[in-house]
Amino acid sequence: MPVIRRVVKPRTQRAKRALVRREPQLIENPKNAMFLRGSNCSQLVVDCMKDLVALKKPLATYFNRRNEIRPMEDVTPLESFGKQHDCSLFAMGSHSKKRPHNLIIGRLYDYHLLDMVELGILSHSKMSSFHINEIMTGAKPVIIFSGEAFQTEPQYQRLKNLFLDFFRGEEVTSVRLMGLEHVICITAVEAKILLRCYHVQYKKSGSETPRVELEEMGPATEWELRRMRLASDDLFKLATRMPKQLKVKKKKNLSKDVFGTQVGRIHMQRQDLAKLQTRKMKALKKGGKNKKPSDLSSETLAQPMEAE
Repeated sequence: MPVIRRVVKPRTQRAKRALVRREPQLIENPKNAMFLRGSNCSQLVVDCMKDLVALKKPLATYFNRRNEIRPMEDVTPLESFGKQHDCSLFAMGSHSKKRPHNLIIGRLYDYHLLDMVELGILSHSKMSSFHINEIMTGAKPVIIFSGEAFQTEPQYQRLKNLFLDFFRGEEVTSVRLMGLEHVICITAVEAKILLRCYHVQYKKSGSETPRVELEEMGPATEWELRRMRLASDDLFKLATRMPKQLKVKKKKNLSKDVFGTQVGRIHMQRQDLAKLQTRKMKALKKGGKNKKPSDLSSETLAQPMEAE
């Protein structure tokens, strides 16, 4: 039997505006992230999540209440929680004897699970333990992925896409140089994920371009990769599909060279050189049978006489 979806009709104008905001749009709103605590959560996991909230602000909400949710076994409560608070990204911390200091990071598509990864926290240094531990709220980070696994292995490529979606923040068309305040570096080494954050310092260089130096600002975290639940290729393709209205139409016969110069190609029909129009001159006129006798006599008189 076909499944009939129940249509929710808003009863108030506020509810109607809320449903309109949640409808699919050409340009989606920035993704919000929710940070949840499991039924049992260690202090190491709490410190790690609070530092991630500081990197993600203002698009992050931390819920201090404990929740009986196990995403790897049943993701339905997490999906309803994300729909209730309009969050597409989530991070959940827990702690048990079988999986100590556990952190699950994932994302939702249409309020259903798209993919998630389970990480084990091996070590963590809080932002408060560094000299520089504050960044401007809403600042765009520079995200760097280091490690051959991010280029060769399909699982790590999907993990790279997940981290990029999690930390990139709001989409913008341009960023000024002084607006880049911090760098997030994620490194893959032997089934371990290293997270390092650096503060960008601009110093005098004697020219218009300043000299850039990086100073570690925290957090510094070391994760081990545990379990992963990745979306199928068809679902991932559907989730990353771009609307037709936003696709840039490619102009024919236009291209750019290595220097960025726009080059165009013009198609012309082959010309018949016999019918080419040239400048009309008496000297270029063809001689023929219609010459007058007076013209022939003048030409013979003009010729020099040969010596006998």
